[in-house]
Amino acid sequence: MGNREDLMAGAKQCLFEKGYARSTARDIATASGVSLAAIGYHFGSKEALLNAALIEATEEWGSVLAAVVARATEASDEPAERFVAVWDGVLGTIAEHRGLWASQFEVMLQADRVPELREALAGIQKEGRLGLSALFQGLPEVPDTEEELSRGIFYQALLVGLAGQWLATPDLAPRGQDFLRGLELVGGSVLKSKGAADAPGWHGPTG
Repeated sequence: MGNREDLMAGAKQCLFEKGYARSTARDIATASGVSLAAIGYHFGSKEALLNAALIEATEEWGSVLAAVVARATEASDEPAERFVAVWDGVLGTIAEHRGLWASQFEVMLQADRVPELREALAGIQKEGRLGLSALFQGLPEVPDTEEELSRGIFYQALLVGLAGQWLATPDLAPRGQDFLRGLELVGGSVLKSKGAADAPGWHGPTG
């Protein structure tokens, strides 16, 4: 690999092992096997490198997640069973990539104090929501519409909530069956007044 790729790999290693705030430029240079000066040359700053590494690591995790969702979707033709299998699979990817998720939460907590970080997160927020909407529907992509963004927001809330609960207390983190039951209860009570059959976008749990 070239110096830029080495730096990205080293930055990801530091993120996963030390976290965002505790990863120093020297840590990254040591893990990368390149000089400190290379960070400034290729990325401008340690923060810019860490932001780029976090985004790339998240995209790599997204590919893992896509494979998990595809396998779960193919396992059953029954929507509720697929929903449970998908979220059990998602939980497995969170456990496998603990360092990434710990760094994600650390970054979210710091974003209000670091303008560059806030801008980086805002830049990928919409794209991420549309990506999640497509992923959980088994589609290559979805149009940039209010409906698809709403789907993405819902899936993002489930995903981040699941990751946060697993990081805090892994043994008590919800499973797919817990999500399904919650969706049935909340969806049923919220949509009852409108009539589930008439509620736009409500088709029961699908994935």
